[in-house]
Amino acid sequence: MREKIIEQKLAAAVKQAGGMALKFVSPGFDGMPDRLVLLPDGRIAFVEVKAPGKKPCSLQLARHRLLQKLGLQVYVIDSADQIGGMLDAIQAS
Repeated sequence: MREKIIEQKLAAAVKQAGGMALKFVSPGFDGMPDRLVLLPDGRIAFVEVKAPGKKPCSLQLARHRLLQKLGLQVYVIDSADQIGGMLDAIQAS
């Protein structure tokens, strides 16, 4: 399954959960996660979507650590099967 398909499934699942999965673009600050997930009750997380079996590059990992140091949640998914569990984790936080 291609990354784009996983990203589309993520957006649909988040919408079904009553939220938004916004494409996140940060000009001049490369390596940021692909999506900003906003869920009811003020739940927020960043999501890096990868093709199956692919991993984030070192710059992306550095950005993830920076966001986590700020107390933000960052998830990396490479399969549509991970979406439900990830949404459960965000909603439980």
